[in-house]
Amino acid sequence: MAELLTRKEQKELLKIARETIVSSVTTGAIPVVETTAAGLNRETGCFVTIKKQGQLRGCIGNFVSDKPLYRLVQEMAVSAAIRDPRFYPMKPHDLDDFELDLSVLSPLVLAESVDEITVGVHGIYIVKGSYRGVLLPQVASEYGWDRDTFLKHTCLKAGLPEDAWRKDCEIYIFSAQVFGDR
Repeated sequence: MAELLTRKEQKELLKIARETIVSSVTTGAIPVVETTAAGLNRETGCFVTIKKQGQLRGCIGNFVSDKPLYRLVQEMAVSAAIRDPRFYPMKPHDLDDFELDLSVLSPLVLAESVDEITVGVHGIYIVKGSYRGVLLPQVASEYGWDRDTFLKHTCLKAGLPEDAWRKDCEIYIFSAQVFGDR
């Protein structure tokens, strides 16, 4: 992935995400933030993942952005904390001990063959009609999946049969710079 964030930019972005989550959960307000860091002012997609005791607590993202990365991170952090439909909105007691992972994304590329997918490097976005599913690159590594298993789970997440990837699906791949505050 081109244009990786520096360690300093990563720390600043994690701080922005954490402060935004805490503020939105406790006061309902999103803090006003400004930064001159070049990497944080790029327009690129990202996902914000919240975990509690190692378990997923919320994950929301966007593949593209027309705003600086740090502002998209703020929006996705709020959404992951209070709008992920798989979980109840975070409450103040949920702020005691949560971890963050940020995934800064490369652009989507339409794969001509599943052979282009490298497990642990690429994330998958599957589209078939109105069905859509995405899994980030780190998911396959965390679960020890091979390529076929990764594709099956992405289909299931999209609400498709697990073998739908074999026919009539658009499969996009992307990479991500993934970092967390642990």
